[in-house]
Amino acid sequence: MKKPANVLSRRHFMAASAALGVTTSLAPRSFGASTADDINVGFISCGGRAIQLMRQFSEVNGVNIAGLCDTDQNRLERVGKQYPKAQQWKDLRDLIASDSIDVVVVATCNHWHCLATIWAMEAGKDVYVEKPLSHSQWEGRQTVNAARKYNRVCQIGTQQRSDPMQAEIKQFLHEEKALGEIKSARVNRYGIRRPIGKTDTPLSVDSNVDYDLWLGPAQDQPIYRPKLHYDWHWNWNTGSGEMGNWGVHVLDDVRNNVFQDSVALPHRILGGGGRVSWEDAGETPNVHFTYFDTGSIPVVIGLTNLAIPRGGKTVPEHPGPGSGYIAYCEGGELRGSRGAGIALDKDGKTIKTFTGTGGNVQHQANFIDAVRSRDSSMLNADVAVGNDSTGWCNLANISVRAGEAFSAERAEAISLDKWNELLGQMGDLVQQHGLELTDDAIKLSPMLELDAATEQFVGDNAEVANAMLKREYRKGYEVPEISVG
Repeated sequence: MKKPANVLSRRHFMAASAALGVTTSLAPRSFGASTADDINVGFISCGGRAIQLMRQFSEVNGVNIAGLCDTDQNRLERVGKQYPKAQQWKDLRDLIASDSIDVVVVATCNHWHCLATIWAMEAGKDVYVEKPLSHSQWEGRQTVNAARKYNRVCQIGTQQRSDPMQAEIKQFLHEEKALGEIKSARVNRYGIRRPIGKTDTPLSVDSNVDYDLWLGPAQDQPIYRPKLHYDWHWNWNTGSGEMGNWGVHVLDDVRNNVFQDSVALPHRILGGGGRVSWEDAGETPNVHFTYFDTGSIPVVIGLTNLAIPRGGKTVPEHPGPGSGYIAYCEGGELRGSRGAGIALDKDGKTIKTFTGTGGNVQHQANFIDAVRSRDSSMLNADVAVGNDSTGWCNLANISVRAGEAFSAERAEAISLDKWNELLGQMGDLVQQHGLELTDDAIKLSPMLELDAATEQFVGDNAEVANAMLKREYRKGYEVPEISVG
């Protein structure tokens, strides 16, 4: 693969703007001819999320949508009509090798995120990679190492990090200490989905799809769902379930606002759940609950895609936002979600409200500013931050995959009211689907202990869990081990 020179080295961020801390990327854009300082962005994937990112990057001053890539020729041609000036490729390696592309956006299936990002950085490109960063924790660490080794700017797509509201929340919680000390935190993702179906025979992949490239690092396994695209989220071979899809956003908010990134990874994890009620081809949990021992503020997460009653349309009962978090404090609680927050006193009276933007466009502009300045410290969601937040999701997924039969004794050994409350709610939920937590479909892990420095499990239950920190890669698509220094 050709490795082009760093074409951005000839570009210079205006010294005056840098000195003043002025962000220029959101200036009104002129859609005339491109200039020497324009940044040409190439997109790997033309799926739904990629299309959203194309629109957002198009709003950033001095950015051209210059390249499109997808293994599905139909998707490539369809999106190409919206961006007729963009060059098209089916093989991501050709886009990465092109001198016409300065920056790469990776919006593929999860199993491609790390390898595509590493390849791009090896070729001298800066990268914006969608969340979750990794499909397994080991490959996430290699991606961080690659960014440092090749001195590349790499941002992860947890766009709420660029919402100015987050700084207001952190000031309120930590500088003003308006609610006193934070005692615990709960994270929610209650979003109804439906079964993805199940076929009797393996899916016949459309001839317009280069299936070998689509698989990339993943194993060549028969697919028994009706759709190739999007529903890859719910199979372990290619996806990370709802924990990696939405859980990464809300857990990242907790790492950012509750811990101010002081806790990279928890040191003990206990989790459970299962895929219940649906007779479909999915594998990832639609009921998932996890306890994280951080050594300071304990965190629990409750996640479900089920409605109540079975076949209904109602989101199960839960405290706080359906997609968000609650910081339980001495003097009340802070409830945060995408673009909004509210602080309540102990009596439930509103003390303060927070209004945000969600971070779209601002996050892409932040990345482009860092690219222009060649300064990764400007990033609101550097790859290392993304690796840690994704890590909580990877660990939660490992806990349920390493699970054993549900044990009430094991579950209740955690002396935390918010955990017991969550267990009760999950028990009520599965009962409405004709199950008990003690049914075979629900698993619960033993307590898993992690050495955060080595990102390896230790102790009695380490062997099974460590085997899930790294996947088996197909020949020709191996994520390389990368050392720094």
